[in-house]
Amino acid sequence: MADSAVWLISGCSSGFGRELAAAVLRRGQRVVVTARSLETVKDFARDYPKLALVTALDVTRADQVAAVVRQAEEKFGRIDVLVNNAGYGYLAALEEGEDAEVRAMFEANVFGLIALTKAVLPGMRKRRKGHVVNISSVGGLIGFPGIGYYNATKFAVEGLSEALAKEAQPLGIRVTIVEPGPFRTEWAGRNLRTPKVVIGDYAETAGARREMISGYSGKQPGDPARAAEAIIVAVETPNSPLHLVLGRPAFDAVKSKISEFSTELEKWRSTSLGTDFPRED
Repeated sequence: MADSAVWLISGCSSGFGRELAAAVLRRGQRVVVTARSLETVKDFARDYPKLALVTALDVTRADQVAAVVRQAEEKFGRIDVLVNNAGYGYLAALEEGEDAEVRAMFEANVFGLIALTKAVLPGMRKRRKGHVVNISSVGGLIGFPGIGYYNATKFAVEGLSEALAKEAQPLGIRVTIVEPGPFRTEWAGRNLRTPKVVIGDYAETAGARREMISGYSGKQPGDPARAAEAIIVAVETPNSPLHLVLGRPAFDAVKSKISEFSTELEKWRSTSLGTDFPRED
């Protein structure tokens, strides 16, 4: 047990975070299990008293971020794998978006992820070893009507993660971005937020998307337990992937976007290349 990996996972109250914490603990590895409400994760402390450190964490609170990393290092000596899972969705057309709601989501999905990562990186740098896993979304690769603000947070996670991967690779730190499609988590259920005022002109786009997402809660094809196993496999593979797309809907959507993007790129090739200064041959 003393040599087993140490994971720190944010957002363990349900969904990916909870399934991943449980799967890692079943393997005999150690986990810092965190959630905003301790009540939702207290069973981990009961079931795994030696392997689990259960503590409260709101990633938007700097004091809690610092405290969690300190507690983890005091109890287990290090953090080998950081999983930034905490976050939520907000369904609104761009024009419907409420500033306070949008900023709050960015605080959780982007700035909270940054704060926790920055707190963990010094220890990983010192040991020249570590793995940062950022839970993004297929919505971090493809924009959809009605979730543009959520898309923006996950596109930010994608860019930050790709940059971090290049910065940290020479230091022995790996990065994996997880991009799930629709899974049976609480993202489309109790955790989902919507605007107070909707605009009728967007009923066929943002409105339709909002109804579709709300309507399939609990019926999504993705299994969070299988997703957890896939994430563990990726982390434990020496040549771990930078991008890990999960679920058939996400896989198919990403392949389609790559194909469409490639076609458009080639169609506009001459225009794109024609904007450089003439070559001096």
